[in-house]
Amino acid sequence: MRAGLSLGEEPYRASGCSLLIPSRPGYGKTPLSVGASPEEFADTAADLCSQLGITDVAACVGISAGGPTAVAMAARHPDLVRRVVLESAVGPLPWPGLRTAAAARLVFSPRTEAATWRLTGTLLRKSPEAGLRFLLRDLTTESPTYAFSDLGEEGRSKMVALLSAMRSGAGFANDLDQLRRVRPLRMPSVVQPALVVASPQDGSVPFAHAEALVRALPHADLVVSSAPSHFVWFGPDRARTASRIQQFVASPTDG
Repeated sequence: MRAGLSLGEEPYRASGCSLLIPSRPGYGKTPLSVGASPEEFADTAADLCSQLGITDVAACVGISAGGPTAVAMAARHPDLVRRVVLESAVGPLPWPGLRTAAAARLVFSPRTEAATWRLTGTLLRKSPEAGLRFLLRDLTTESPTYAFSDLGEEGRSKMVALLSAMRSGAGFANDLDQLRRVRPLRMPSVVQPALVVASPQDGSVPFAHAEALVRALPHADLVVSSAPSHFVWFGPDRARTASRIQQFVASPTDG
């Protein structure tokens, strides 16, 4: 369940999985009408699987604000989903903070997001280093200078390319509407094994969300990434993290 961008797909492809990657409501070409809430969109995704003849999902993956949808799909469709992977995911806590939400409603509303991302792309093209340092302020708990250095040249290049291509449509505004309040995510109903991947340096989704997920999900393990920001796929230990995900997806389940 992603926001319309390719992130962290390699471990699943390496495991021999075929990937079905729907953009969440409001992102990409997915309209809000298919189900704005995590629960509604989980049912929509399950219905899509049925229409495509997919009866066995090796892992339902939730990234960032897609976490609640992955949890909802596992809880509501246990005969379909065998495992859950949550990467830098929002958990059963309010998100984001009040100040962040207020600012985001101004700059990432459906009316303003195109201009915001256009300006972001221009900044990153004209001055990639300065632009990335500026954006890292909201993505890391460390200083932007530290995070910038720790990303390494390859990580910086990938992040610039990623952030330059981003659009949020009505998706981020919908995320704010849906996730600002604490949701009853039916955690105890998730009978599948779960893997939670997060970095303590995540400045976008606090590490407390990962800790809350592990406490609430009955069969969850936590992988602590040393990534310097929200993007665990660009951390210095990304190979170890990818290997752990690959092992998890290949592990046997009781189902």
